[in-house]
Amino acid sequence: MKTALITGVTGQDGSHLADFLLAKGYRVAGMVRRASVDHHERISHLLDRITLVQGDLLDPSSLVRVLEEVRPDEVYNLAAMSFVPTSWAQPVLTGEFTALGATRMLEAVRQVCPTARFYQASSSEMFGKVREIPQTERTPFHPRSPYGVAKAYAHWITVNYRESYGMHASSGILFNHEGPRRGHEFVTRKISDAVAKIRLGLARQLALGNLDARRDWGYAGDYVEAMWLMLQQSVPGDYVIATGQAHTVRDFCRIAFSHVGLAYEDYVVTDPKMLRPAEVDSLLGDASLAREKLGWSPRVSFEGLVRMMVDSDLAILSSRLPRSPERA
Repeated sequence: MKTALITGVTGQDGSHLADFLLAKGYRVAGMVRRASVDHHERISHLLDRITLVQGDLLDPSSLVRVLEEVRPDEVYNLAAMSFVPTSWAQPVLTGEFTALGATRMLEAVRQVCPTARFYQASSSEMFGKVREIPQTERTPFHPRSPYGVAKAYAHWITVNYRESYGMHASSGILFNHEGPRRGHEFVTRKISDAVAKIRLGLARQLALGNLDARRDWGYAGDYVEAMWLMLQQSVPGDYVIATGQAHTVRDFCRIAFSHVGLAYEDYVVTDPKMLRPAEVDSLLGDASLAREKLGWSPRVSFEGLVRMMVDSDLAILSSRLPRSPERA
C-alpha cells in the first residue's frame, strides 16, 4: 500500500484527489492548517478514511514533522493562496504561500524523504499575456497577476530541485478546472449558484466582470487523474493539462441559464468593479504531451460540466428550502 500526502486536501482538487487515491488503494494523509474553525465540507465523506495532520506552508519545521510522521511515497502540493483577485489585495501573502510555500515543501521533502515523488500544482495563469495560442509546455510565461507570478516561481523552483538534486518532481500546468466542489468566489460557481437561485426564485440578477474572457475549462475530477499519472512515470516532467477548447464566460452563462429554461441576457449585468487590473483575455491549452506520454484525456465535456454544476447547486439549494404541504 502506497502512502500519499496531499497539501490543500480540503480544497476542490485535494478532495477529488483523495477520492481518486483511496479508490487506487492508497493510504492518504491530508495536511491542514491549525484553525479555530474546521473547513472540512469537501472531505466530510472521507474523514473516517484519511488521516489529517497539522502543518503550515509558512512554517518549515511543521513540514518536516509532517513528513517524518507520514513518510509518504508521493507528495501532492496543492495548497496555495488560490483565488486570483485576492492576490492583488494580498500580494506578499500570496508569494509566501504560493511561491515560497512550494520551496519550503520541496526542501522538507529533500531533507526527510528525498525518494518520495513530488507533484507541484502549476497553473495556466503563468502564461498570462499569452505569447502563442494554444499554449504548450514550451510557451514562455508572462503572468498578469501576483498569483500567476507566484505560481511561475513555484514552477521553476520545482524544476530547479529536479535538476539540482535528482528529485522525482513534476509540475502539472493545469488549465481552469471546475466542478460542484468549486468555491463560491470563483466565476463558474458564482454562475451556477446564481442560476439555481434565480430558477428557484431566490435571486433576480447576476453581476459579473469581463464576459468575453476566454478560458479552457475542464472537470476537476478528470484533472486529478493526470496528477497521479505524472508520478507514475519513470522520468519526471512537466505537462499541460487542458481540454484544448476555449469558451467565454458568456458561453458559460448561456449554457447554464438555458439548462433551466432561461435566457442569460435577462439576468446577467456587467459590473466594472469586478474587472481585473490586468486581464488575462484568452487561455487555451495543448495537452498533446499528456495524451502521448500519460495516456490522459478529459472525459467530461464543457457542456456536461456546466450542467453538472447547475444541477448540483439546484439540489443543494432545494434541500434547504422549507417543504411545502404538497411535498411533506
